[in-house]
Amino acid sequence: MKATLCCMLVLGLLIASCTKDKTDYEAERDDSVVEHVDFKEAATIDSNGYSIRIEALNGTFYKGYNPIRLKVTGGGANGNANVSAATFLPIKLSSTGSETSCPHQHHLSYQPEDAYFSGYCVFTEATTNAGVWELQISFAIDGKMITARQAISVQPQTNKNLNMTTFTGSDNEQYIIALIAPQKPTVSENELLAGIYKFNKASEPTDNPLAAAYVPVTGYTLQLDPRMPEPSMGNHSSPNNKDLVQDAAGHYRGVVNYTMTGNWTLNFIMQNNNGQIVKGTVVPDDFTPGVMGVKSELHIDILF
Repeated sequence: MKATLCCMLVLGLLIASCTKDKTDYEAERDDSVVEHVDFKEAATIDSNGYSIRIEALNGTFYKGYNPIRLKVTGGGANGNANVSAATFLPIKLSSTGSETSCPHQHHLSYQPEDAYFSGYCVFTEATTNAGVWELQISFAIDGKMITARQAISVQPQTNKNLNMTTFTGSDNEQYIIALIAPQKPTVSENELLAGIYKFNKASEPTDNPLAAAYVPVTGYTLQLDPRMPEPSMGNHSSPNNKDLVQDAAGHYRGVVNYTMTGNWTLNFIMQNNNGQIVKGTVVPDDFTPGVMGVKSELHIDILF
């Protein structure tokens, strides 16, 4: 009887502690997260009588995944430029003058209905004193190629739902996983979208190695195990999640079920197209109130 009473007392204290911590924990919700849906001018480059307008969501380049749009005007009586192709190259300059790049769509896609070129860029760092970013834009017009280059500012990513991670896999390759969506999750099943990119160890030199510095990986799988790692949450998971697999556009798409707001960890195990584990570890199923939850060696933390 005494043993039973002791067990009940301990359980009651755990529940009370969890409830108190949960209240504090709920206060950590980030209600300031804004879902950006409008493209606005982020940079303009003038060259050879043409104006190159680069647009991004909220008119800002952020660390992480950025969809971008490019428009070229000028050079004609009506202000419209007859551009047949355009390329986009982000370049990071270190304090020593060395140049590197990041995952991006080099050859932009033309959208005729709205007369702009579209693509994406995954900036790996925000602009700092130790490293600045420049954009090199090239476009073909009337059989002539015009190239322009200009410094830009890349801001830190304040939306943790769009975090990213870089790592070295068991194959000794360098990878980047960048979250794309949702920008503002809800307490429900959310479509989870991510990009996976690999550093391109080119075996042969090219005219512009920075243009192909990273390539999207093909046919991989991201096994997903979302958890709430805070001590008050006991590292619990949720039902109805779906692993991320590649879609027709090349992104990785799955489902994450957030059962409440707060800090979540997206635990991953990444498998290549042969089913071999490249990175990630299994997270124990134990409910662990009072201690910080175990995370996979491959994970991304989010907050909503």
